[in-house]
Amino acid sequence: MADKQISLPAKLINGGIAGLIGVTCVFPIDLAKTRLQNQQNGSRLYTSMSDCLIKTIRSEGYFGMYRGAAVNLTLVTPEKAIKLAANDFFRHHLSKDGKLTLLKEMLAGCGAGTCQVIVTTPMEMLKIQLQDAGRLGKRKLQTAIGRPHLMPETVAAGTVETKSPTAMQLTRQLLREKGIAGLYKGLGATLLRDVPFSIIYFPLFANLNNLGKRGAEGPAPFYVSFVSGCVAGSTAAVAVNPVDVIKTRLQSLNRASTEDTYSGVTDCIRKIMRNEGPAAFLKGAYCRALVIAPLFGIAQVVYFLGVGEFILSFLPKKDN
Repeated sequence: MADKQISLPAKLINGGIAGLIGVTCVFPIDLAKTRLQNQQNGSRLYTSMSDCLIKTIRSEGYFGMYRGAAVNLTLVTPEKAIKLAANDFFRHHLSKDGKLTLLKEMLAGCGAGTCQVIVTTPMEMLKIQLQDAGRLGKRKLQTAIGRPHLMPETVAAGTVETKSPTAMQLTRQLLREKGIAGLYKGLGATLLRDVPFSIIYFPLFANLNNLGKRGAEGPAPFYVSFVSGCVAGSTAAVAVNPVDVIKTRLQSLNRASTEDTYSGVTDCIRKIMRNEGPAAFLKGAYCRALVIAPLFGIAQVVYFLGVGEFILSFLPKKDN
């Protein structure tokens, strides 16, 4: 990716395709991450990623693991396209004689992370509500079973139908009640996650990729770009996981009756530290690493193969 000049349309196509493939592959793990991060002490339903996925399949079916996937698949194309294209744009304008210092690499990553939140924040906002709906439904069922005299016979027997709102219904509700700001709840936490992530990821990837280059000017082999993307992605993902936990909690609109609510980032940090301890900030860290590593590894593969350039080659060229 960093070794050859790629046109902006090709970058956008590459980023979009990589996002679509990546999300389809790893979305169930992302769902497990969201549910693990959102459960609090005293309301634990899942003990691990595998336990979460098994219980989700049993109670919601196979496609229950893909709750909220439509939102991601719709918005991941512009999100990844903005992130990757913005990083290349900033790297190009910050470079001198084709070279970048580490500080300028970090600044380029900072610019990319800042640009992408325009799409990331509403996408995450909607996705989290849909992903967590099954966990909340199960919590309500458990509460109902514990007090059968207050609930209908079907609930007391252990069966209940919980309807999850669609992304469009959520969007209309948020716009009606809170305006555009409703879709951007948690914007500050999203910036605190995505800017540091990009500051870590892009310089780390570029330097790891450079280690595998064939000679001083030659491109890195395919497998080096893939491994570099995976390693850099998983490292950055784990590093910013505490902020991801905060963001997930702040963006969750619905909670079980026994779970804390939060008024902002500092309030969320204080309550998590007091009620769950510092280890809670690492909830879902390995899930996040397993999600992010393939996403960015696949992105490097798509760039390496030149999928965007291949598609553009079929379009008629304008005469000068």
